[in-house]
Amino acid sequence: MTRTLIRNGTIVTLDPDIGQLDGADVLIEDGEIVEIGHGLTASNAEVIDAENHIVLPGFVDSHIHLAQTQVRGIAGDWSLMGEYFEHMLGNITGLYRPEDMYLGGLFGALEKLHTGTTTALDWSYPNTLEHGERAVDALKDAGLRAVYTYGPPGDDAATWWYESDVGLPEGNIRELYDEKIRDDDLLSLALGLRGPDFCTDGTARSDMELARDLGALATVHMGAALWPSSIYGEDYQGFGCIRDLLGPDVNIAHGNHFSQEDVQRAVDAGASFSSTPEVEMQMGHGIPVTGKVLEAGGRPTWGVDVCSNINGDMGSQMRVGMQVQRMFENQEILEGHEEVTEVSITCRDTLEMATIEGAKALGMEDEIGTLTPGKRADVVMLREDDFLTAPSHDPIQTVVFQSDASHIDTVLVDGEVVKRDGELLNNLVDEEFDRFVRSGRRLIDEAGLEL
Repeated sequence: MTRTLIRNGTIVTLDPDIGQLDGADVLIEDGEIVEIGHGLTASNAEVIDAENHIVLPGFVDSHIHLAQTQVRGIAGDWSLMGEYFEHMLGNITGLYRPEDMYLGGLFGALEKLHTGTTTALDWSYPNTLEHGERAVDALKDAGLRAVYTYGPPGDDAATWWYESDVGLPEGNIRELYDEKIRDDDLLSLALGLRGPDFCTDGTARSDMELARDLGALATVHMGAALWPSSIYGEDYQGFGCIRDLLGPDVNIAHGNHFSQEDVQRAVDAGASFSSTPEVEMQMGHGIPVTGKVLEAGGRPTWGVDVCSNINGDMGSQMRVGMQVQRMFENQEILEGHEEVTEVSITCRDTLEMATIEGAKALGMEDEIGTLTPGKRADVVMLREDDFLTAPSHDPIQTVVFQSDASHIDTVLVDGEVVKRDGELLNNLVDEEFDRFVRSGRRLIDEAGLEL
C-alpha cells in the first residue's frame, strides 16, 4: 500500500458535508482519499507540506481539442464560420499524421496538468485508427485522467460534415476501446457526434445509438453560430431527431442558440451542457448558454475548446464565464431602471462548474470533483503566500480571481504526484519538445497559411 499525507493546508473540499478546513490534512492510500481532518498520521506515508497552500479538487475540462496544441497561436483573430471551418476543419486537420496527434495531445495534456486540470474530455478527429491510437498514447504518457472522444475523421470535411450520411467508424472505435482504453483506470470513451446540425437525421440517430450501445458518453456539437438555421431556416427544431434520446449520458457542447424550452428539456432529461465562453464570444457562436441552463435548474460546465486559439488554463474559463453571465444579469436589472445590489452566480458556483459539475457531465461524480473520502485523489495545491495571492481571506475567491497557473505548486492524479514545486515531473516535456515544435511548423507550412 502506498500512502501520501498532505499536511496542514487550507482544504477546500467542495463537499457540502465536509466544507472547508483550515490547517487540515488529507490522507491518501493507493490513490484513494481515505480521510480528511486535523492531526492525521500514517506510517510509511510520503508527507507533502501544504502550509500556505490551498488544497482543492483538480479542475475538469469538459470540452477541449488537445491535438490542436502544436498549432496554438493561429486562431486568435478567426471566426467559427469563416476561417476556423475553412482552415482548421477543411485543411489543417486533414494534414495530421499519427505522430502529430500524439505530439499535440501530449503537450496539450501536459499543459492541462501544469495548469491544475486533472481530467479532460479530449474531442478528437482521428483520420485513421492509428491516429486514434497515438492520441490515446499521448493521454497515457502524460498521465492525465481523460475521456477520449472519437469524433469524425478530419481528412475529408465534405464527407464528414455538413449534411453527412456517413456514420462514425464503428469498427475502429470498438478496436481502439478494446485495445487501448478498456483496461486503463484513467481513461474512458466518448463518441464525438455531429448531431442533426451537421449530418442527416438517420446518421445522427445511429451515431447516438452506437454511443449508447458502447456504454460511452455522447458529446455533440450543437446550436453554435447560425449554421443550423442556415440549413433549416425557420424549421430549425433544436435537438430535432435526437430529442427522445437525451439523457445523463449526453453532453451538449455550446448550445448557444437553443431555445429556453430546448434547454429545459435537456436539463430535465439529465443531459449536460459544456460552455466554452472565451472561444464562443470571439468566434461568433453566440451568447454562452450559461443563463438558460441556470434558469432551467441545471448547471453548465466549463471547457477551453480550441487550443489553436487560447491556452488551456481553466482559470480563465471560470472567470470569463462567470463575469459574462453577471454582466447579462446586471444589464437586465439596469434596463429595468434599478440598481444592481447583488450578484447571483458566485465564485463558488463557477469553481464547482470547473470541478464537480464537470465530473457529473463526464459520468465521474462518484470518482472525482470533490475532496471526499472514497473518491480518487485528484488534487491541486495552490500557493496562497505569493505576493499576488496573499493575504487569502477567502480561499475560493483567491482561486478564482487572484491566482494563475504560476501558483499551481503541486498536482496529483489518482494519488500520483505529477507536478511538484511548480514543475512537471514528466521527462517527456524536454524529450519531445523539439519534435512538438517541428510538428506544428510542418502543419502550418503544408496548410499554406500566411500568418
